[in-house]
Amino acid sequence: MAVPPIQRSPHPAGLRHSWLLDVVLGLLVLVALPLAIVAIPNTLSVVADLLPGDFDQIGLSRTHGLALPALMLTVPLAAVALRRMKVAHVLVAGLALVAVADAAGGYAASELVVGVVRVLRGVGGGLIVPATLVAVWDRTPALRGLWAGVLCVSLLEAQAFALWPLVDVTSWKVTLQPYPMVTGVALALAAAYLLVWRLAGRRPAPAPDARERSRLLLAAVPAAGIAVVAVSTASAGWGVVPVLLLAGVAIAGLLALGSIGRAEGRTHAYTMVAVGVVLLPSTAQVTLVEMGGLGGPGLRGLWTPFGVAALLAVVAGVGVRMFGKGAGRLAVPLGLLAMVVGLCSVRLVVPSADGLVLAVPFTLLAVGATVAVTATLGEIGIGAAAFGLSLGVAGVLAGYLLGTGVQMWMLEGVGSRQELVDSFVGALHWWALIGGFLLVGVIVLAAVMGRRPSREEEPPSGGEPVEVAVAVGAGRERGAALEPVTTWGSIAPEGSPAPEEDDPDEPVPAVPPQAPSPEDGERS
Repeated sequence: MAVPPIQRSPHPAGLRHSWLLDVVLGLLVLVALPLAIVAIPNTLSVVADLLPGDFDQIGLSRTHGLALPALMLTVPLAAVALRRMKVAHVLVAGLALVAVADAAGGYAASELVVGVVRVLRGVGGGLIVPATLVAVWDRTPALRGLWAGVLCVSLLEAQAFALWPLVDVTSWKVTLQPYPMVTGVALALAAAYLLVWRLAGRRPAPAPDARERSRLLLAAVPAAGIAVVAVSTASAGWGVVPVLLLAGVAIAGLLALGSIGRAEGRTHAYTMVAVGVVLLPSTAQVTLVEMGGLGGPGLRGLWTPFGVAALLAVVAGVGVRMFGKGAGRLAVPLGLLAMVVGLCSVRLVVPSADGLVLAVPFTLLAVGATVAVTATLGEIGIGAAAFGLSLGVAGVLAGYLLGTGVQMWMLEGVGSRQELVDSFVGALHWWALIGGFLLVGVIVLAAVMGRRPSREEEPPSGGEPVEVAVAVGAGRERGAALEPVTTWGSIAPEGSPAPEEDDPDEPVPAVPPQAPSPEDGERS
Protein backbone atom coordinates (compact mmCIF):
# COMPACT_ATOMS: atom_id res chain seq x y z
CA MET A 1 0.00 0.00 0.00
CA ALA A 2 1.41 3.40 -0.98
CA VAL A 3 2.04 5.79 1.88
CA PRO A 4 1.13 9.41 1.09
CA PRO A 5 3.92 11.95 1.53
CA ILE A 6 3.95 13.99 4.71
CA GLN A 7 2.50 17.46 4.14
CA ARG A 8 4.60 20.35 5.38
CA SER A 9 3.00 23.14 7.41
CA PRO A 10 1.73 25.98 5.21
CA HIS A 11 3.09 28.47 7.76
CA PRO A 12 6.57 27.25 8.76
CA ALA A 13 7.50 30.70 10.11
CA GLY A 14 4.52 30.91 12.48
CA LEU A 15 6.22 29.43 15.52
CA ARG A 16 9.41 31.38 14.94
CA HIS A 17 7.61 34.72 14.93
CA SER A 18 4.98 34.07 17.62
CA TRP A 19 7.07 35.51 20.46
CA LEU A 20 7.99 38.53 18.35
CA LEU A 21 4.32 39.16 17.61
CA ASP A 22 3.53 39.16 21.35
CA VAL A 23 6.36 41.61 22.08
CA VAL A 24 5.32 44.04 19.34
CA LEU A 25 1.68 43.76 20.36
CA GLY A 26 2.53 44.47 24.01
CA LEU A 27 4.47 47.60 23.03
CA LEU A 28 1.61 48.68 20.78
CA VAL A 29 -0.89 48.35 23.65
CA LEU A 30 1.38 50.38 25.95
CA VAL A 31 1.58 53.24 23.45
CA ALA A 32 -1.66 53.20 21.43
CA LEU A 33 -4.24 52.61 24.16
CA PRO A 34 -3.31 55.70 26.26
CA LEU A 35 -3.12 57.70 23.03
CA ALA A 36 -6.72 56.73 22.25
CA ILE A 37 -8.05 57.54 25.75
CA VAL A 38 -6.23 60.88 26.04
CA ALA A 39 -8.57 62.24 23.37
CA ILE A 40 -11.50 62.11 25.82
CA PRO A 41 -10.86 65.17 28.09
CA ASN A 42 -11.98 68.57 26.88
CA THR A 43 -9.11 70.92 27.76
CA LEU A 44 -9.87 73.94 25.59
CA SER A 45 -10.94 76.07 28.57
CA VAL A 46 -7.37 75.82 29.93
CA VAL A 47 -6.05 77.82 26.94
CA ALA A 48 -9.07 80.12 26.59
CA ASP A 49 -6.83 83.18 26.94
CA LEU A 50 -4.93 82.16 23.81
CA LEU A 51 -8.01 81.91 21.57
CA PRO A 52 -8.47 84.58 18.87
CA GLY A 53 -10.92 87.32 19.80
CA ASP A 54 -13.36 86.49 17.00
CA PHE A 55 -13.88 82.89 18.24
CA ASP A 56 -16.99 81.91 20.15
CA GLN A 57 -15.33 80.32 23.17
CA ILE A 58 -18.45 78.53 24.38
CA GLY A 59 -19.29 77.12 20.96
CA LEU A 60 -15.68 76.14 20.33
CA SER A 61 -15.45 74.38 23.69
CA ARG A 62 -18.64 72.48 22.90
CA THR A 63 -17.23 71.46 19.52
CA HIS A 64 -13.96 70.40 21.15
CA GLY A 65 -15.94 67.95 23.29
CA LEU A 66 -17.15 65.92 20.32
CA ALA A 67 -14.25 63.47 20.61
CA LEU A 68 -15.84 61.41 23.40
CA PRO A 69 -19.24 60.96 21.69
CA ALA A 70 -17.45 59.99 18.47
CA LEU A 71 -15.26 57.50 20.34
CA MET A 72 -18.08 55.82 22.25
CA LEU A 73 -20.23 55.48 19.11
CA THR A 74 -17.31 53.99 17.17
CA VAL A 75 -16.37 51.30 19.73
CA PRO A 76 -19.40 48.99 19.25
CA LEU A 77 -19.45 49.55 15.50
CA ALA A 78 -15.73 48.78 15.25
CA ALA A 79 -16.23 45.60 17.27
CA VAL A 80 -18.86 44.50 14.74
CA ALA A 81 -16.63 45.45 11.80
CA LEU A 82 -13.82 43.29 13.19
CA ARG A 83 -15.92 40.31 12.15
CA ARG A 84 -15.04 41.04 8.53
CA MET A 85 -11.84 43.07 8.82
CA LYS A 86 -8.37 42.07 9.97
CA VAL A 87 -7.50 43.45 13.37
CA ALA A 88 -4.05 44.57 12.17
CA HIS A 89 -5.68 46.60 9.40
CA VAL A 90 -8.11 48.23 11.85
CA LEU A 91 -5.25 49.20 14.16
CA VAL A 92 -3.33 50.82 11.33
CA ALA A 93 -6.49 52.62 10.16
CA GLY A 94 -7.29 53.93 13.63
CA LEU A 95 -3.79 55.28 14.23
CA ALA A 96 -3.72 56.75 10.72
CA LEU A 97 -6.89 58.72 11.57
CA VAL A 98 -5.24 59.99 14.76
CA ALA A 99 -2.20 61.03 12.71
CA VAL A 100 -4.41 62.86 10.20
CA ALA A 101 -6.18 64.62 13.08
CA ASP A 102 -2.82 65.68 14.52
CA ALA A 103 -1.70 67.06 11.16
CA ALA A 104 -4.98 68.88 10.51
CA GLY A 105 -5.03 70.34 14.02
CA GLY A 106 -2.18 72.66 13.12
CA TYR A 107 -4.33 74.28 10.43
CA ALA A 108 -7.54 74.67 12.46
CA ALA A 109 -8.88 78.19 12.06
CA SER A 110 -12.61 77.77 12.58
CA GLU A 111 -15.11 75.95 14.75
CA LEU A 112 -15.94 73.60 11.87
CA VAL A 113 -12.34 72.46 11.43
CA VAL A 114 -11.98 71.96 15.18
CA GLY A 115 -15.09 69.78 15.17
CA VAL A 116 -13.82 67.69 12.25
CA VAL A 117 -10.42 67.22 13.89
CA ARG A 118 -11.92 66.13 17.20
CA VAL A 119 -14.39 63.76 15.54
CA LEU A 120 -11.57 62.18 13.54
CA ARG A 121 -9.55 61.75 16.71
CA GLY A 122 -12.53 60.20 18.49
CA VAL A 123 -13.21 57.79 15.64
CA GLY A 124 -9.54 56.82 15.54
CA GLY A 125 -9.55 56.14 19.27
CA GLY A 126 -12.80 54.21 18.91
CA LEU A 127 -11.10 51.90 16.41
CA ILE A 128 -7.98 51.43 18.53
CA VAL A 129 -9.65 50.45 21.81
CA PRO A 130 -11.65 47.39 20.64
CA ALA A 131 -8.99 46.40 18.09
CA THR A 132 -6.32 46.11 20.78
CA LEU A 133 -8.71 44.02 22.89
CA VAL A 134 -9.36 41.61 20.02
CA ALA A 135 -5.66 41.50 19.14
CA VAL A 136 -4.57 40.36 22.63
CA TRP A 137 -7.50 38.01 23.19
CA ASP A 138 -6.01 34.71 22.02
CA ARG A 139 -2.37 35.57 22.58
CA THR A 140 -0.31 34.84 25.69
CA PRO A 141 -2.39 35.29 28.90
CA ALA A 142 -0.19 38.11 30.17
CA LEU A 143 -1.24 40.34 27.26
CA ARG A 144 -4.90 40.34 28.28
CA GLY A 145 -3.94 41.38 31.80
CA LEU A 146 -1.62 44.02 30.34
CA TRP A 147 -4.48 45.38 28.22
CA ALA A 148 -6.80 45.67 31.24
CA GLY A 149 -4.11 47.37 33.31
CA VAL A 150 -3.19 49.87 30.58
CA LEU A 151 -6.87 50.66 29.95
CA CYS A 152 -7.52 51.45 33.62
CA VAL A 153 -4.29 53.44 33.96
CA SER A 154 -5.22 55.40 30.82
CA LEU A 155 -8.59 56.27 32.34
CA LEU A 156 -6.89 57.22 35.60
CA GLU A 157 -4.35 59.56 34.01
CA ALA A 158 -6.20 60.81 30.91
CA GLN A 159 -6.92 64.26 32.35
CA ALA A 160 -3.33 64.75 33.49
CA PHE A 161 -1.93 63.52 30.17
CA ALA A 162 -4.24 65.90 28.30
CA LEU A 163 -3.14 68.86 30.46
CA TRP A 164 0.58 68.14 30.48
CA PRO A 165 1.34 69.48 26.94
CA LEU A 166 -0.54 72.72 27.77
CA VAL A 167 1.95 73.93 30.38
CA ASP A 168 3.52 77.22 29.18
CA VAL A 169 2.21 76.88 25.61
CA THR A 170 1.82 79.81 23.25
CA SER A 171 -0.81 78.33 20.91
CA TRP A 172 -4.26 76.93 21.68
CA LYS A 173 -3.88 74.44 18.81
CA VAL A 174 -1.76 72.21 21.05
CA THR A 175 -5.05 70.88 22.44
CA LEU A 176 -5.74 69.39 19.00
CA GLN A 177 -2.33 67.76 18.61
CA PRO A 178 -1.01 67.00 22.11
CA TYR A 179 1.36 64.11 21.29
CA PRO A 180 2.33 64.05 17.58
CA MET A 181 5.59 62.19 18.26
CA VAL A 182 3.81 59.48 20.25
CA THR A 183 1.32 59.13 17.39
CA GLY A 184 4.21 58.52 15.00
CA VAL A 185 5.72 55.88 17.29
CA ALA A 186 2.35 54.14 17.66
CA LEU A 187 1.80 54.15 13.90
CA ALA A 188 5.25 52.63 13.35
CA LEU A 189 4.48 49.91 15.92
CA ALA A 190 1.17 49.20 14.18
CA ALA A 191 3.00 48.80 10.88
CA ALA A 192 5.51 46.47 12.55
CA TYR A 193 2.65 44.48 14.06
CA LEU A 194 1.05 44.14 10.61
CA LEU A 195 4.34 42.88 9.15
CA VAL A 196 5.06 40.39 11.94
CA TRP A 197 1.43 39.20 11.86
CA ARG A 198 1.82 38.37 8.18
CA LEU A 199 5.11 36.57 8.83
CA ALA A 200 3.56 34.61 11.69
CA GLY A 201 0.96 33.12 9.40
CA ARG A 202 -1.92 35.62 9.50
CA ARG A 203 -3.70 33.75 12.24
CA PRO A 204 -7.26 35.11 12.42
CA ALA A 205 -8.32 36.94 15.56
CA PRO A 206 -11.54 35.98 17.36
CA ALA A 207 -14.67 37.96 16.62
CA PRO A 208 -18.23 38.23 17.95
CA ASP A 209 -20.81 35.87 16.47
CA ALA A 210 -24.14 36.90 14.93
CA ARG A 211 -26.04 37.13 18.22
CA GLU A 212 -23.28 39.13 19.90
CA ARG A 213 -23.11 41.48 16.91
CA SER A 214 -26.78 42.28 17.47
CA ARG A 215 -26.08 43.17 21.09
CA LEU A 216 -23.15 45.36 20.06
CA LEU A 217 -25.35 47.28 17.65
CA LEU A 218 -27.87 47.62 20.48
CA ALA A 219 -25.13 49.13 22.68
CA ALA A 220 -24.76 51.95 20.16
CA VAL A 221 -28.32 53.11 20.91
CA PRO A 222 -27.78 54.31 24.50
CA ALA A 223 -24.39 55.70 23.46
CA ALA A 224 -26.12 57.86 20.86
CA GLY A 225 -28.77 58.91 23.37
CA ILE A 226 -26.19 59.92 26.00
CA ALA A 227 -24.26 61.85 23.34
CA VAL A 228 -27.38 63.78 22.33
CA VAL A 229 -28.14 64.59 25.97
CA ALA A 230 -24.56 65.75 26.60
CA VAL A 231 -24.51 68.03 23.55
CA SER A 232 -27.98 69.38 24.37
CA THR A 233 -26.96 70.08 27.95
CA ALA A 234 -23.95 72.07 26.83
CA SER A 235 -25.96 73.96 24.20
CA ALA A 236 -29.17 74.76 26.05
CA GLY A 237 -27.74 75.38 29.51
CA TRP A 238 -30.06 73.02 31.35
CA GLY A 239 -30.57 73.32 35.09
CA VAL A 240 -29.09 71.15 37.82
CA VAL A 241 -32.09 68.88 38.36
CA PRO A 242 -32.58 67.86 34.69
CA VAL A 243 -28.86 67.13 34.30
CA LEU A 244 -28.74 64.96 37.42
CA LEU A 245 -31.92 63.11 36.46
CA LEU A 246 -30.76 62.45 32.91
CA ALA A 247 -27.36 61.27 34.11
CA GLY A 248 -29.03 58.88 36.57
CA VAL A 249 -31.35 57.55 33.86
CA ALA A 250 -28.37 57.05 31.52
CA ILE A 251 -26.44 55.03 34.11
CA ALA A 252 -29.51 52.96 35.00
CA GLY A 253 -30.11 52.30 31.30
CA LEU A 254 -26.56 51.09 30.77
CA LEU A 255 -26.84 48.73 33.76
CA ALA A 256 -30.20 47.45 32.48
CA LEU A 257 -28.72 46.81 29.04
CA GLY A 258 -25.82 45.00 30.71
CA SER A 259 -28.30 42.54 32.20
CA ILE A 260 -28.71 40.91 28.79
CA GLY A 261 -26.79 37.67 28.37
CA ARG A 262 -25.21 35.08 30.59
CA ALA A 263 -24.29 35.64 34.23
CA GLU A 264 -20.56 36.03 33.50
CA GLY A 265 -21.29 38.57 30.79
CA ARG A 266 -23.56 40.52 33.10
CA THR A 267 -20.88 40.79 35.76
CA HIS A 268 -18.40 42.07 33.18
CA ALA A 269 -20.90 44.59 31.80
CA TYR A 270 -21.75 45.91 35.28
CA THR A 271 -18.06 46.18 36.13
CA MET A 272 -17.21 48.06 32.95
CA VAL A 273 -20.09 50.51 33.46
CA ALA A 274 -18.98 51.16 37.05
CA VAL A 275 -15.34 51.66 36.04
CA GLY A 276 -16.32 53.95 33.18
CA VAL A 277 -18.66 56.08 35.28
CA VAL A 278 -16.33 56.42 38.28
CA LEU A 279 -12.66 56.20 37.28
CA LEU A 280 -11.98 58.94 34.73
CA PRO A 281 -14.57 61.48 36.00
CA SER A 282 -13.23 61.08 39.56
CA THR A 283 -9.54 61.44 38.77
CA ALA A 284 -10.27 64.29 36.35
CA GLN A 285 -11.78 66.26 39.22
CA VAL A 286 -8.92 65.30 41.54
CA THR A 287 -6.39 66.45 38.94
CA LEU A 288 -8.12 69.81 38.49
CA VAL A 289 -8.41 70.38 42.25
CA GLU A 290 -4.73 69.51 42.74
CA MET A 291 -3.57 72.02 40.14
CA GLY A 292 -1.14 74.57 41.50
CA GLY A 293 -3.62 77.45 41.32
CA LEU A 294 -5.96 75.73 43.79
CA GLY A 295 -3.34 74.97 46.42
CA GLY A 296 -2.24 71.54 45.21
CA PRO A 297 1.21 70.39 44.06
CA GLY A 298 0.48 70.95 40.37
CA LEU A 299 1.03 68.46 37.55
CA ARG A 300 4.69 67.85 38.40
CA GLY A 301 3.74 66.80 41.88
CA LEU A 302 1.22 64.29 40.53
CA TRP A 303 3.52 62.22 38.33
CA THR A 304 5.09 60.22 41.16
CA PRO A 305 1.75 58.97 42.57
CA PHE A 306 0.50 58.40 39.03
CA GLY A 307 3.63 56.37 38.24
CA VAL A 308 3.29 54.22 41.36
CA ALA A 309 -0.39 53.56 40.62
CA ALA A 310 0.34 52.72 36.97
CA LEU A 311 3.10 50.24 37.79
CA LEU A 312 1.08 48.44 40.45
CA ALA A 313 -2.03 48.32 38.25
CA VAL A 314 -0.19 46.70 35.33
CA VAL A 315 1.48 44.19 37.66
CA ALA A 316 -1.91 43.41 39.22
CA GLY A 317 -3.53 42.87 35.82
CA VAL A 318 -0.83 40.50 34.59
CA GLY A 319 -0.74 38.68 37.95
CA VAL A 320 -4.51 38.12 38.09
CA ARG A 321 -4.55 36.93 34.50
CA MET A 322 -1.69 34.46 34.94
CA PHE A 323 -2.22 33.21 38.50
CA GLY A 324 -5.79 34.07 39.44
CA LYS A 325 -7.79 31.80 37.15
CA GLY A 326 -11.06 30.72 38.71
CA ALA A 327 -10.99 33.51 41.30
CA GLY A 328 -13.28 35.84 39.35
CA ARG A 329 -16.21 35.69 41.76
CA LEU A 330 -13.97 36.81 44.61
CA ALA A 331 -11.66 39.16 42.71
CA VAL A 332 -14.40 41.27 41.12
CA PRO A 333 -16.10 42.47 44.35
CA LEU A 334 -12.71 42.89 46.04
CA GLY A 335 -11.50 45.07 43.17
CA LEU A 336 -14.63 47.23 43.27
CA LEU A 337 -14.38 47.49 47.07
CA ALA A 338 -10.79 48.71 46.66
CA MET A 339 -12.16 51.46 44.42
CA VAL A 340 -14.69 52.36 47.13
CA VAL A 341 -11.84 52.69 49.66
CA GLY A 342 -9.95 54.81 47.13
CA LEU A 343 -12.91 57.19 46.85
CA CYS A 344 -13.14 57.38 50.65
CA SER A 345 -9.46 58.31 50.79
CA VAL A 346 -10.12 61.05 48.20
CA ARG A 347 -12.49 62.64 50.68
CA LEU A 348 -9.78 62.46 53.36
CA VAL A 349 -6.61 63.60 51.55
CA VAL A 350 -7.78 65.88 48.71
CA PRO A 351 -6.80 68.66 48.47
CA SER A 352 -3.22 68.17 49.63
CA ALA A 353 -0.09 70.19 49.02
CA ASP A 354 1.94 66.97 49.26
CA GLY A 355 1.55 65.03 46.03
CA LEU A 356 2.94 61.76 47.42
CA VAL A 357 -0.09 61.14 49.59
CA LEU A 358 -2.20 60.94 46.44
CA ALA A 359 -0.52 57.62 45.67
CA VAL A 360 -3.01 56.05 48.09
CA PRO A 361 -6.27 56.93 46.28
CA PHE A 362 -4.71 56.63 42.82
CA THR A 363 -3.32 53.15 43.56
CA LEU A 364 -6.55 51.91 45.12
CA LEU A 365 -8.61 53.16 42.18
CA ALA A 366 -6.27 51.88 39.46
CA VAL A 367 -5.45 48.50 41.01
CA GLY A 368 -9.06 47.88 42.07
CA ALA A 369 -10.40 48.64 38.61
CA THR A 370 -7.72 46.52 36.93
CA VAL A 371 -8.33 43.51 39.18
CA ALA A 372 -12.09 43.66 38.62
CA VAL A 373 -11.84 44.07 34.85
CA THR A 374 -9.15 41.40 34.42
CA ALA A 375 -11.09 38.89 36.53
CA THR A 376 -14.23 39.32 34.45
CA LEU A 377 -12.33 39.07 31.17
CA GLY A 378 -11.12 35.59 32.13
CA GLU A 379 -14.63 34.12 32.25
CA ILE A 380 -16.30 35.40 29.07
CA GLY A 381 -15.97 35.33 25.30
CA ILE A 382 -14.77 38.10 23.04
CA GLY A 383 -18.32 39.15 22.13
CA ALA A 384 -19.32 39.71 25.74
CA ALA A 385 -16.02 41.49 26.37
CA ALA A 386 -16.60 43.91 23.48
CA PHE A 387 -20.19 44.48 24.61
CA GLY A 388 -19.06 45.37 28.14
CA LEU A 389 -16.35 47.63 26.73
CA SER A 390 -18.96 49.49 24.68
CA LEU A 391 -21.12 50.07 27.76
CA GLY A 392 -18.08 51.14 29.81
CA VAL A 393 -17.04 53.79 27.28
CA ALA A 394 -20.60 55.13 27.24
CA GLY A 395 -20.46 55.14 31.04
CA VAL A 396 -17.57 57.62 30.91
CA LEU A 397 -19.80 60.27 29.34
CA ALA A 398 -22.63 59.40 31.75
CA GLY A 399 -20.19 59.90 34.63
CA TYR A 400 -19.12 63.24 33.22
CA LEU A 401 -22.79 64.30 33.08
CA LEU A 402 -23.33 63.26 36.68
CA GLY A 403 -20.17 65.03 37.84
CA THR A 404 -21.18 68.15 35.90
CA GLY A 405 -24.56 68.15 37.62
CA VAL A 406 -22.91 67.92 41.04
CA GLN A 407 -20.55 70.79 40.17
CA MET A 408 -23.43 72.94 38.92
CA TRP A 409 -25.25 72.30 42.18
CA MET A 410 -22.22 73.26 44.31
CA LEU A 411 -21.29 76.31 42.24
CA GLU A 412 -24.68 78.02 42.48
CA GLY A 413 -24.38 81.42 44.14
CA VAL A 414 -20.57 81.45 44.23
CA GLY A 415 -19.13 84.96 44.52
CA SER A 416 -15.50 85.12 45.65
CA ARG A 417 -12.47 83.11 44.53
CA GLN A 418 -12.26 81.30 47.85
CA GLU A 419 -15.89 80.27 47.55
CA LEU A 420 -15.12 78.97 44.07
CA VAL A 421 -12.25 76.83 45.36
CA ASP A 422 -14.32 75.54 48.26
CA SER A 423 -17.19 74.70 45.91
CA PHE A 424 -14.92 72.72 43.59
CA VAL A 425 -13.53 70.75 46.54
CA GLY A 426 -17.02 70.20 47.92
CA ALA A 427 -18.24 68.97 44.54
CA LEU A 428 -15.34 66.49 44.43
CA HIS A 429 -16.17 65.18 47.91
CA TRP A 430 -19.84 64.77 47.05
CA TRP A 431 -18.91 63.06 43.78
CA ALA A 432 -16.63 60.62 45.65
CA LEU A 433 -19.52 59.78 47.97
CA ILE A 434 -21.93 59.22 45.06
CA GLY A 435 -19.37 57.12 43.20
CA GLY A 436 -18.76 54.96 46.27
CA PHE A 437 -22.46 54.22 46.66
CA LEU A 438 -22.69 53.44 42.95
CA LEU A 439 -19.86 50.91 43.21
CA VAL A 440 -21.49 49.24 46.22
CA GLY A 441 -24.74 49.07 44.27
CA VAL A 442 -22.95 47.40 41.35
CA ILE A 443 -21.41 44.82 43.70
CA VAL A 444 -24.87 43.93 45.02
CA LEU A 445 -26.38 43.93 41.54
CA ALA A 446 -23.69 41.60 40.20
CA ALA A 447 -24.15 39.24 43.17
CA VAL A 448 -27.93 39.06 42.66
CA MET A 449 -28.03 38.93 38.86
CA GLY A 450 -25.07 36.55 38.72
CA ARG A 451 -27.25 33.81 40.23
CA ARG A 452 -30.10 34.20 37.77
CA PRO A 453 -30.02 31.69 34.91
CA SER A 454 -30.06 33.04 31.39
CA ARG A 455 -32.52 31.91 28.75
CA GLU A 456 -30.07 32.40 25.95
CA GLU A 457 -27.22 30.01 25.33
CA GLU A 458 -24.14 31.98 24.40
CA PRO A 459 -21.10 30.40 22.74
CA PRO A 460 -18.25 29.89 25.20
CA SER A 461 -15.77 31.98 23.28
CA GLY A 462 -17.53 33.81 20.49
CA GLY A 463 -17.35 31.15 17.78
CA GLU A 464 -19.78 30.53 14.97
CA PRO A 465 -22.16 27.55 15.18
CA VAL A 466 -20.81 24.63 13.19
CA GLU A 467 -22.64 21.51 12.12
CA VAL A 468 -20.81 18.23 12.67
CA ALA A 469 -22.00 14.78 11.75
CA VAL A 470 -22.44 12.27 14.57
CA ALA A 471 -23.09 8.60 14.04
CA VAL A 472 -26.42 7.51 15.52
CA GLY A 473 -27.53 3.99 16.42
CA ALA A 474 -24.82 1.94 14.79
CA GLY A 475 -21.65 3.22 16.52
CA ARG A 476 -18.58 2.55 14.42
CA GLU A 477 -20.27 0.08 12.17
CA ARG A 478 -20.30 0.69 8.47
CA GLY A 479 -23.45 2.33 7.22
CA ALA A 480 -24.42 4.06 10.47
CA ALA A 481 -26.74 7.00 10.03
CA LEU A 482 -25.25 10.45 10.42
CA GLU A 483 -27.16 13.18 12.25
CA PRO A 484 -26.03 16.83 12.16
CA VAL A 485 -25.45 18.32 15.60
CA THR A 486 -24.86 22.03 16.14
CA THR A 487 -21.84 22.93 18.22
CA TRP A 488 -19.79 26.07 18.64
CA GLY A 489 -16.67 26.64 16.61
CA SER A 490 -14.49 28.07 19.36
CA ILE A 491 -14.36 25.08 21.68
CA ALA A 492 -10.60 24.82 22.06
CA PRO A 493 -9.28 25.39 25.59
CA GLU A 494 -8.16 28.89 26.46
CA GLY A 495 -4.67 29.71 25.29
CA SER A 496 -4.58 27.02 22.58
CA PRO A 497 -3.68 28.13 19.04
CA ALA A 498 -6.56 29.26 16.88
CA PRO A 499 -7.24 27.43 13.62
CA GLU A 500 -5.48 28.77 10.61
CA GLU A 501 -7.50 30.93 8.25
CA ASP A 502 -7.61 30.19 4.54
CA ASP A 503 -5.61 32.86 2.77
CA PRO A 504 -6.46 33.50 -0.88
CA ASP A 505 -2.88 34.68 -1.51
CA GLU A 506 -1.32 31.34 -0.58
CA PRO A 507 -1.60 27.99 -2.40
CA VAL A 508 -3.73 25.35 -0.75
CA PRO A 509 -1.71 22.16 -0.17
CA ALA A 510 -2.92 19.14 -2.07
CA VAL A 511 -4.59 16.47 0.04
CA PRO A 512 -3.71 12.90 -1.09
CA PRO A 513 -6.63 10.56 -1.72
CA GLN A 514 -7.51 8.12 1.04
CA ALA A 515 -5.81 4.75 0.60
CA PRO A 516 -8.21 1.79 0.16
CA SER A 517 -8.78 -0.37 3.19
CA PRO A 518 -7.58 -4.03 3.03
CA GLU A 519 -11.01 -5.04 4.32
CA ASP A 520 -12.61 -3.64 1.19
CA GLY A 521 -10.57 -5.98 -0.95
CA GLU A 522 -11.42 -9.00 1.18
CA ARG A 523 -15.16 -8.25 1.17
CA SER A 524 -15.22 -7.75 -2.57
